[in-house]
Amino acid sequence: MTEFTQQLQQSMLPHIRGLDVYQGVEPVEAMAQRAGIPPEKIIRLNGNENPYGPSPAVAQALAAFPNFNHYPDPEQRRLRQALSGYVNVDPERIIAGNGSDELIDMLFRMFIGPGDNIINLTPTFGMYSLGAEICGGQAVSVPRDANFEIDLESVKLAITPRTKAIVICSPNNPTGNMPSEAEVRTLLDTGLLVVVDEAYYEFCGQTVMPLLDEYPNLVVLRTFSKWAGLAGLRIGLGAMHPDLAQTMMSVKPPYNVNLAAEVALIASLENMPALLERVNAIVVERERMAGLLSAIPAVKPYPSRANFILCQLPENSGQRVFDGLCNRGIFLRHWSNPRLKDCIRVSVGLPEESDVVAAALTELTEAANG
Repeated sequence: MTEFTQQLQQSMLPHIRGLDVYQGVEPVEAMAQRAGIPPEKIIRLNGNENPYGPSPAVAQALAAFPNFNHYPDPEQRRLRQALSGYVNVDPERIIAGNGSDELIDMLFRMFIGPGDNIINLTPTFGMYSLGAEICGGQAVSVPRDANFEIDLESVKLAITPRTKAIVICSPNNPTGNMPSEAEVRTLLDTGLLVVVDEAYYEFCGQTVMPLLDEYPNLVVLRTFSKWAGLAGLRIGLGAMHPDLAQTMMSVKPPYNVNLAAEVALIASLENMPALLERVNAIVVERERMAGLLSAIPAVKPYPSRANFILCQLPENSGQRVFDGLCNRGIFLRHWSNPRLKDCIRVSVGLPEESDVVAAALTELTEAANG
């Protein structure tokens, strides 16, 4: 590091200098280089992506759209109207984002300052803690129980005057389970902002969206990355009290959702029956994959309502099994934190991919136990 860059580092806010990087999904080319095989032979099941891709109508709509030289509508009029029909919520309650990650970021910037905190129900999606830390706040970890269920009493004990929000991933990433409506109501009754991230809603069909009329402190997030196959175009939505949505509209960058994403979203909503058939195929394959994994003696799959399955591996074998899979061109999700170090998460892919993963896990876990 040069003297100049050292000076720049010292000028940065201290909490930014110490941030941990969120580990996103690498491109297929990087995976192929690591495994030493062609990209087309990679099995990429570490990002909870849709293996069937977007609707064919998306490519047609993008090719036919004539006005990419124009800025998007900063008021999101067409987007909010279309999303209103999708979630059955009034347009004034809705705001679209550059993925639901951007909506998490905006919410935290609106509520969290230095010294504030959120309640983080761990293990869960890593962007919640990172978002709080970027704002100078803290994510207070309240561990889930042995079955990864929410410990409501511990949540209540963790709340302080500096607690601004509770974030719930439903179904939870990476564990696949989800809270009951009664549990969500209990957390809403604290009066804190409660953000329910329903990124995997289409795979479970269970939502707290109807509670918006009862609780002004509720925000529900959705994304088109998973069910609609639009992860690369980055489009999500938040539904909330109209006053909060109005404030959030003033916080967001004026053109935060690009026109290509808007066109793709409209085309997807117009082709929902076909997309939901794909969702159903993923759910069917999820259950078949769970059966394959359950048949492996050394692997314990957890029940999942999402488009992925978390698996418990033999003790102290997590990194070894993960590396062995990578060497074969099979990329799943692995973590270094103690609670999940012997777990992997496998996204639901095509049936032939499930078969390859199950066979590889059988061999690698037998070797780990041997």
